[in-house]
Amino acid sequence: FGTEFFASNFWMYWRTMFAFEEWHSALEMKLYVHRFVHHIGGMPDFANVRFFKYNQYESMVLPLYRWLLDQGVTFQFDTEVTDIDFAITADRKQATAIHWIREGVVGGVELGENDLVLATIGSLTENSDNGDQHTAAKLDEGPAPAWDLWRRLAAKDPSFGHPDVFGAHIQESKWQSATVTTLDTRIPAYIEKIAKRSPFGGKTVTGGIVTARDSAWLLSWTVNRQPHFKKQPEDQIVVWVYSLLGDVPGDYVKKSMQECTGEEITQEWLFHMGVPVADIPELAATSATCVPVMMPYVTAFFMPRQAGDRPDVVPAGAVNFAFLGQFAETPSRDTIFTIEYSVRTAMEATYQLLGIDRGVPEVFNSTYDVRTLLAAASLLRDGKEIEVPGPAIVRDLLMKQIKNTEIGELLKESGLLS
Repeated sequence: FGTEFFASNFWMYWRTMFAFEEWHSALEMKLYVHRFVHHIGGMPDFANVRFFKYNQYESMVLPLYRWLLDQGVTFQFDTEVTDIDFAITADRKQATAIHWIREGVVGGVELGENDLVLATIGSLTENSDNGDQHTAAKLDEGPAPAWDLWRRLAAKDPSFGHPDVFGAHIQESKWQSATVTTLDTRIPAYIEKIAKRSPFGGKTVTGGIVTARDSAWLLSWTVNRQPHFKKQPEDQIVVWVYSLLGDVPGDYVKKSMQECTGEEITQEWLFHMGVPVADIPELAATSATCVPVMMPYVTAFFMPRQAGDRPDVVPAGAVNFAFLGQFAETPSRDTIFTIEYSVRTAMEATYQLLGIDRGVPEVFNSTYDVRTLLAAASLLRDGKEIEVPGPAIVRDLLMKQIKNTEIGELLKESGLLS
């Protein structure tokens, strides 16, 4: 892409919504455009995005965890898997053992061909570090167990992928966000001034992401439906704040976001919300509390890649194992950084390994529907009609030719021609 594209409103919407950077994968950008072209109209306000009533943990993870416990599933939170053994021949691959460390003790289990191993490789949140109101979050570039496990697996067979394509570029994949919790009504008043609705109303507050496009950090924030947590006090609001340029000094706090405490991040956010400068220090200190988090690998899956860098969900010849998650390759045309992608890889793994005759749901074929593409083109042009070059007689002749055709009707329906 050229400088004109990177200066466009479209790119501003896109990068702040999906966390794309200019050095990320053009392939992934293409996949995203194909996948979500039918949602172009909802980009400014997230009108097409469905949100949980509460946070994702309480709305999805915790109910699923409890249901699995009821089915007899055993969870081992004190266990770190360190390696998996395989028996590999020209046309067959079988997982034969899992090695782990549990409470400091080395252990493992032998596997037969009827024991299934579903391994999530890589990790977006590996080595994430939380700061607090008075402490900056640290960038942890030390050992990364989830990535090291994938590296050990990848060394055993070329079909197991290339983890360092994604996990060895921390400066390009790191990303920082912060959770600000307001403690009284003073800051929510500024939120309401921008969102044009009360954050205490129990309904969607900002809808989409609010971006301070003149922010040196390229700071954005959003407030979902409140309360965001089931036990959240009624007089508190939870705000999510993040930046895409975390290594440059801020406009109010003359430090990078990476160097800032929670209180300093709140100050920078309040500055871009239009809070009078004289009020910022006191509000940040007494009217809110902030937890920053630094995530070294959170956009690792956006790094430029080629075929084979991500292993197939079920590698060729695999009889009892599969790879799951954002770093496994699915042929479904789906995009990463979504819950759906992870669920799709799990479906593919279980259906293939267990011989279940069931199809994984298809991705919506928006990119192959000319009506969707024309509607998207109209939205990208802000509803402006196509201008036919040349004299009026040319336009009249063209319109006469297509007036009573399917093409003419489609152009009219999309608003590209009257």
